[in-house]
Amino acid sequence: MSLENQLIKHNTPSSSHDQPTIIEKDEVPQQLTPSKKCDNCHQTVSGEFCSHCGQSLDSTLKYFWAVILHLLDDIFSFDSRASRTIWPLMFRPGFLTSEYFAGRRVHYVPPLRLYLFISIVFFLVLKLTVSAEEKPELDLNSNKVAINQVTKHIESLNEQKLTLDAEEKNQTLNQVNAELIRFNRYLEELSLDGTIEANAKLTASTRKLITLELERIKLNQQSSGLQNNKDSVNVSFGFLSNESNKKLGDFATSLTEKAKKTFTSDTNRLINEVLGKLPQLMFVLLPLFAVLLKIVFICSKRLYMEHLTIALHSHSFIFMSLLLIDIFDVSHDQLMLTGSGLAAAIASVLAFISFVILLWIPVYLFIMQKRIYKQGIIAALITYGFVGIVYFVLMALTTVAAIIWGLTEI
Repeated sequence: MSLENQLIKHNTPSSSHDQPTIIEKDEVPQQLTPSKKCDNCHQTVSGEFCSHCGQSLDSTLKYFWAVILHLLDDIFSFDSRASRTIWPLMFRPGFLTSEYFAGRRVHYVPPLRLYLFISIVFFLVLKLTVSAEEKPELDLNSNKVAINQVTKHIESLNEQKLTLDAEEKNQTLNQVNAELIRFNRYLEELSLDGTIEANAKLTASTRKLITLELERIKLNQQSSGLQNNKDSVNVSFGFLSNESNKKLGDFATSLTEKAKKTFTSDTNRLINEVLGKLPQLMFVLLPLFAVLLKIVFICSKRLYMEHLTIALHSHSFIFMSLLLIDIFDVSHDQLMLTGSGLAAAIASVLAFISFVILLWIPVYLFIMQKRIYKQGIIAALITYGFVGIVYFVLMALTTVAAIIWGLTEI
């Protein structure tokens, strides 16, 4: 055998064990990566989404609470983007909207999520502050005030006895006499010596009882007055049938009676109902406001979704400003109750800041409109005034709708 053949034979591997296996750096053995298949097209998937049909491998069939938590996380998880969003939202008119239009969106909270979060917090805080301000109309916190109230009521009962007709005496005289006996007993209990512990407890309980009793009497008088003065409301439309007009008239009459009773006795309940309905109605008003912007600024050639983004950002700013004003006003009232000089000084500063924020709202909205739509001063003032008037009309109609809706729930 020649030397050349011997060298060839020596360099040729006799088996697979003699040849080392070389694996590239980025190459991963097939058996180390678990294979996944798309439920839709049954193709092998290497990531979280199918490269053939685009469907996610994450199943939508989850426990109910997992879905709710995921939804809440989508709405409220602002992470580091919140700090980069809130400052320009409050102090750089039109900046967030311009950044969003330019495609620089990843560093900021999306407009819809921003609006949802701020509006939910705003209406929740507003409802809490309104509820906290609810106070009973009668507050008999001293014997002197309570005795005065009871004495006046006894005098009115005696006058009522003298003015009763013969027919009315048979029906109401027993009730008036029973009420006189009850309030005369209250008067005796209030006149007891308050230094004695037993008497102090009795008079305190009596004051609470008198407060409830007078409130009940007042509500009964208002209710009976409404019943006596019940007027039917005639509402008719030519395009409706007589039966439909009658139903509409009955509904209007019922609504009017509820309004009279509510505005004279239980206004806070109506306010709470209205605040509960406004967030939903505002969500309907936003697309309408975007339509208004589309019509007024039709020459800007912007898409409807761009106008809707402007509406979301502007309303987010308004709600955030009103939220701060509400918090500062509540803090101001609480500080003023303390009576100290330092607290009064801080309260004055908070009142000044609230006033400045209130002035900043229309100025901010004007600058925002001028920058986004690239208008001159004169054109911006004209369109700003027109949009403002139409918006206030829409807001008034929304508030009326919230009041009517609230009255139907009472």
